[in-house]
Amino acid sequence: MGYSLDLRERVVGYVQEGGSPTTAAQIYKVSRATVYRWLNREDLRPTKVKTRKRKIDLAALQQDVDQYPEARLKERAQRFGVQPSAIYYALRKLQITRKKRVRVSRAGSRRENSALQGLEGMGSEVRE
Repeated sequence: MGYSLDLRERVVGYVQEGGSPTTAAQIYKVSRATVYRWLNREDLRPTKVKTRKRKIDLAALQQDVDQYPEARLKERAQRFGVQPSAIYYALRKLQITRKKRVRVSRAGSRRENSALQGLEGMGSEVRE
């Protein structure tokens, strides 16, 4: 989190009234570089951080996902000329999660089959 506007004004005011930037940094417990940076600014208000321009066009990525739903991160990264991690973060931003397939292991299917056979056997005993 940034420093408050009040603190910035007090530090700059101290220096403008004749105090040294080094002393101001020690008194107000900020770095000397920060004091010099504030002295060189016209407006002391904190700047709002804007989102940076990214290499990946999110609309193009969405279109790529629609066109190639089975593609892997590595394949998409090659098409866009970026690292797979960049594709991962862009997909997260689009709220697209990886496809989760339901896979049944062989052991699980054997257990289910034996359970079903056991139930079938019970049904025939009850009828008799």
